[in-house]
This record gives sequence, structure tokens and C-alpha cells, in this order.
Amino acid sequence: MEGRILQLIAALRASGVRVSLAESAEAFSAVDLMGILDRNVFRLSLRATLVKDARDLPVFDKLFPLFFGSGQPPLSSGNLNDELTAQEASFLIDALRQFAEQLRQNIERLMSGQPLTRDELDLLAKMVGLNNIDDLGYQNWMAQRMERAMAFPEVGEALKQIFQQLEQIGLSRERIEQITELLQANMQAIKQQINQFTGERIAENISERLPAEGIDGLIYRPFRSLSEDDKRILMIEVKRLAAALRTRIALRQKHAKSGQLDAKATIRANLKHHGIPIDIRHRDRVRKPRIVVICDVSTSMRFCSELMLSFLYALQGQVTKTHAFAFIDHLEYISDEFKGSDGNAAISGILHRMPAGSYNTDLGYSLKNFDDKHIETLNSRTTLIVVGDGRNNYNNPRFDLFLQMSRRAARTLWLNPEPPMLWGNGDSDMPGYAPLCSSVLKVSSLAELVVAVDTLMSG
Repeated sequence: MEGRILQLIAALRASGVRVSLAESAEAFSAVDLMGILDRNVFRLSLRATLVKDARDLPVFDKLFPLFFGSGQPPLSSGNLNDELTAQEASFLIDALRQFAEQLRQNIERLMSGQPLTRDELDLLAKMVGLNNIDDLGYQNWMAQRMERAMAFPEVGEALKQIFQQLEQIGLSRERIEQITELLQANMQAIKQQINQFTGERIAENISERLPAEGIDGLIYRPFRSLSEDDKRILMIEVKRLAAALRTRIALRQKHAKSGQLDAKATIRANLKHHGIPIDIRHRDRVRKPRIVVICDVSTSMRFCSELMLSFLYALQGQVTKTHAFAFIDHLEYISDEFKGSDGNAAISGILHRMPAGSYNTDLGYSLKNFDDKHIETLNSRTTLIVVGDGRNNYNNPRFDLFLQMSRRAARTLWLNPEPPMLWGNGDSDMPGYAPLCSSVLKVSSLAELVVAVDTLMSG
């Protein structure tokens, strides 16, 4: 108990609540006096001693239940195996054989009413990057990522197939509805368990976070672990980094303006001098790239794409031509909005016009939009850039269209914040897109994004 109280105090401090050593000591004294048997009295004891400003009360009220919840995760509603007759159990076993091992295990978990173990929750947390998150605003989003990692959408589709088969073999509709209700209740219980675990883990991460972090630390932190205040700081830092990058790129282009020595052309030009080279010939060099950039501005990619667009706006002088597009469930051409002098206002306007939603990304349809209206922007001098996590909400990924686009471009770069270990998990179509690219670069932090932009501009 003492350790959890200390974690709560650390989380309050990291969240901006001022808690002195004296106030911490008062909290322990109040707990010793009032006890912990009555949860509400225990909560009020900590609240009265640790919080001195009414503006900090919402922070305490949000953190307290994450450190001192009900103590046990919600249990599943029942064991379907206990409810089935021998014949029904046999039918279900036969129906499950058609599915892959992981999917079958998840369905069997719902049937048995078995909650997730701590080890399973820890593994899911590692897979989706929960251990790096220290902002409670991402609790629901991270819980949804964990549900995706468990293939919940696929489980739902598989259950529909099973119920159809049970109906075809003569199981009554009433019996099927009873089985459906129990499985849905079990799935909801596991979702509640995941959500509770997510909140607890984020609260623990907050307690381990330093109250303040310099800009050098922020640029290396993953995008998904940044708070809104952190993002505002990094948006200001982008301007400084872009200015430094612009200077470096301009010098690089200036030094390379003569191109590479063309030995064959030099020899041909100097045959009149009996092969003694006097007039040096160089190959023509395209020093400024032409760029077509397609940015995913859905919830999971919004900030990364915002930073990328900020870089491209700041580096306009080092690019021959840029065609910029943004998409969630459809594609929009946004280059015209960057013709003004205020890049931040242009980006804000784009994001406001294209509000993010849950599970509405459709990259395949957006590629179809590009193929229908903008395919001529790609040619042998163009670099195609896609900024996205390759998650397509189980829609048609249209690998065929992306292959055509990649073949038309001089090279294709994909900037993805997710590590390869998450590719192909849930609704990720990255294993299909990656082989069609010249290169896939990981950009989970501002530091990695700067390296990717520098790589792009040096090609």
C-alpha cells in the first residue's frame, strides 16, 4: 500500500500538481489515522492532504482509481462449456477446426469465460507500445490497439460464421441467441479488463516520468507517448530543426552542382586532342527533388503527418515541386493550401477540415482516388513518399494500385512509426506494401523523422 501511495504522489507531481515532502508526510499520517478499510474515507484522506488547489482536483480524481481500483479485474460472465449439451459441444468443436490457431484460441477463451493473465496483458502492452505512454488521454486508444492485437474484429466475424453453421444444422434460434449473449458478455468483460489494465499501466508510467523534460529528451520520445503540451513544444522545435536542415541541404546542393565526372563524354569530346583530356564533361544532375507525399491524418498518424507537412513547407526552396495529399477515408489534394506565408495556419486548416475518427481509415480507397485523378504527378524524376502506419481498417489495401504508383516513380519511401514486429498484426497491411517500396523508414520520434527527411533530400 505504501508503494502505491508513493506512485500516486509521483504521478501527481509528474502531472503538474505541486506536492511537497511535508504534504506527503501528512498523507501517510492521515492514512494511519483514518485507515484503509473504507475506500471513500481513504480517498478523501489522500485528497485533502495532497491537493491544495481546487484546479488540481480533477487530476487527483482521475489518477486515484487507477492506483486504487477495485483490486480485481472484471471477471468473465460465464463458461459456455458448462451450458452446452454434448451434441452442441461437438458441433462447436467441428466448427472451430476451420480457423487458424490464434483465432481458435481467442474464441475458446470466450467460450470458457477465461480472463487474460497478467503475463498476457504485459505481452500485449509491449506489442502495442503501451509501456511508453504516459498520457491518460490515450487510454481508450491504447485499449483499442490491444483489442486489435487480440484480433477481436476477426473473432467477431468468425463467430458469425459459427452461428450460421449452427443454424444450418438445426440449432434453435433461441438457443443460438443464448450462446451469442454469453459470448458477447465474455468479450465485453475482457474489453473492460484491458481498459482497466491500460489505465493502471499509464498511471504507473506517469509516476515514473520526470516532472519536466528538456527538449533534447522530447525529440527522442515516441509520438504516441507525447502529451498535448509536449506536442506544442515540438511544433516550435520543428521550425529550428527545419532551418538547420535547410542550410545543410542547400550547402550539399551547392557543392554538388557540377554533377559527377562523365568519363565517356570527356574522352569523346577530346578525341580531337588525341585522347588527352582537356575539356571536362559532367553528367547532368537533378539537384532538387520532385516530391509527391501522401499523408495519413487519422488519429494514430495525425501528429507525425503534421510534423512531416511542417518540414516540407519549411523546405520548399530545396524542392523543385511538391504535390501533397492527405487522407483518412478518402484522398484530398492539399498543396494549394501551402501557397500562403503561414504554413502552420494551412496545416491547422487541413486537419480541421479532415477530423479524425475511430476505425474509418481506408488507404485502399484513397489510392483509388489518387489513381483516378492524380496519377500524372508521378514520373521518372519523382520521389513518392507515404507517411502512414499501413493500417487499413480491414478494407481492400489495393496493392495493385500501389505497385503501379511505385513503378512510375523514381523511388518510393514509406515513413512508418510502427516497428516491423507489429506489421501484419490486426488490420496492418504493411507486409504487402513494404516490398513495393525502395525503402521503409521508421519514424516514431521527431529525431527519426529529421533523419528520414534528410535522407529524402539527399537522394
